[in-house]
Amino acid sequence: MPTELLIEASRLLMRAEYAIALTGAGSSTHSGIPDFRSPESGLWHQVNPFEVASLQGFRYRPEAFYRWIKPLARKMLETEPNPAHYALAELEQHGFIKSVITQNIDMLHTRAGSKTVYEVHGHIREATCISCFKVYPGEPILRALLDSHLDDIPRCEDCGGVLKPNVVLFGEQLPAQILMKAERDTRRADLMLVAGSSLEVYPIADLPRRVKEKGGKLILVNLASTDYDRIADIVIHGDVAEVLPQIVKLVQGERND
Repeated sequence: MPTELLIEASRLLMRAEYAIALTGAGSSTHSGIPDFRSPESGLWHQVNPFEVASLQGFRYRPEAFYRWIKPLARKMLETEPNPAHYALAELEQHGFIKSVITQNIDMLHTRAGSKTVYEVHGHIREATCISCFKVYPGEPILRALLDSHLDDIPRCEDCGGVLKPNVVLFGEQLPAQILMKAERDTRRADLMLVAGSSLEVYPIADLPRRVKEKGGKLILVNLASTDYDRIADIVIHGDVAEVLPQIVKLVQGERND
C-alpha cells in the first residue's frame, strides 16, 4: 500500500480534535471469524439470513438459528483479538480516537483493551429469555450449546422460554441507548476512521456521510471498494490487521519527533 496514504492518514488523526472509529466484520476476519458477504466464504453465502437470523424466524424456528450460529459461536469463543483490535485500543489509549462504534458481536474490541465501545448490533455477552426476559451470562450458554446435541435449544431455568443471545437479528430494533451514544459521538466527530466495513448495512452505514456533511474527514480502510470511496479523504484497500498497526507506528513516531 502507498506509504503516502499511511502518512497522510496518521497526520489527519493527529490533527483531529474528536476522531472516532467505525468497524465491521473485516476487522475480525484476521482472527478467523468470517464476514457476511464475501463470495464463497461469507456467512450468508450458503443460507438465507432471513430464515436463520431474523427475529420472526427465531420465534418460529429457534433451532435453525442455533444450528447456524453454533460453528460461529465456537470461533468467537476460541479466537483472540488481532493486530487491528489492538491498534484501535492503542489509538484510544493515547487519545487519538475517542470511541469505537462496531457492527461486530464478537467482543474482540473490549478484549483487546478498547474502553469506549458501542456495539450497535449487540453482543454475545448475555442472552435473554424471550418469554420472561430474564438475562443470563452468554458464555456459559454458548459453551453448553457447543457440548449439546445439534438441535438442543437453550432455555430459561425459570419459565422454560427460549434464550436468545443479545444480538440484533433482522427485523429487530438496534439497542436504543447504544445507538444514541454512537450518534452523539458521530455528531461530535471531526474525523471517522472506518475499518473493515463494506458500509452496506443501515442505519450505521449512514454515519460516515453525517461526518462528511458537517465538514469532517473520512478515512476508509477496507479490502474491497465501498460506495463511500468517492467521498472519502483517504482510501486504503488493504487488510486492517496490517494497515492499522502501521498507522499507529506513524502516529507515535510523529508525536515523538
